[in-house]
Amino acid sequence: MRIDILTVLPQLLTSPFETSILKRAQQKGIATIVVHDIRDYSTDKHKRVDDYQFGGGAGMVLQIEPIYRCIQELQSQRKYDEIIYVTPDGAQFNQKTANSLSLLQNIIIICGHYKGIDHRIREHMVTKELSIGDYVITGGELAAAVIADSVVRLLPDAMSDISSALNDSFQDNLLAPPVYTRPEVFNEWKVPEILLSGNTKEIEKWQLDQSLERTRLLRPDLLED
Repeated sequence: MRIDILTVLPQLLTSPFETSILKRAQQKGIATIVVHDIRDYSTDKHKRVDDYQFGGGAGMVLQIEPIYRCIQELQSQRKYDEIIYVTPDGAQFNQKTANSLSLLQNIIIICGHYKGIDHRIREHMVTKELSIGDYVITGGELAAAVIADSVVRLLPDAMSDISSALNDSFQDNLLAPPVYTRPEVFNEWKVPEILLSGNTKEIEKWQLDQSLERTRLLRPDLLED
């Protein structure tokens, strides 16, 4: 899988892709993540990529031309399944969306900044708009990193044990059950006896019951879905 990320702040995306699962997935050739500096596609001699809004209003807007030129160059090299724009008014990103994106071959993620991007890019080039939550952050870089992480970890062989990802919260609209490790007793706090029993069938039943109860208490909306 290849993920191309368009941004005006590429340095923000250096660390997330050089550690842990994302790093190993790239080393194995499972995923390729390429960060593109939108300024490299500016025709302005000062590499400016933002301008004032037509109609007035506070805040600058990323210009259409550099983003368009970057996307055009990428599309000349390969076919993209989705061109994603991360924005607070996009569809809520969730595990179901991550699962769906993990089945694709090539995607582009556009990071907005300032007041966003020229809307014509959204109208004519973007195929999907996603939000990681009902709040505003400085730019789309952190959101792009969240999406990339969530998607890449689902790719075959990205994790040493894929069942770990399949048992995560939200995969089946349930929160994950509690987990424990050694020591069995700490400060007189004990691990539930059932987990020490070795009875796989009963342990799985306990885990399902715990998932249902935690979801009912903490996220009842998931059970409605």
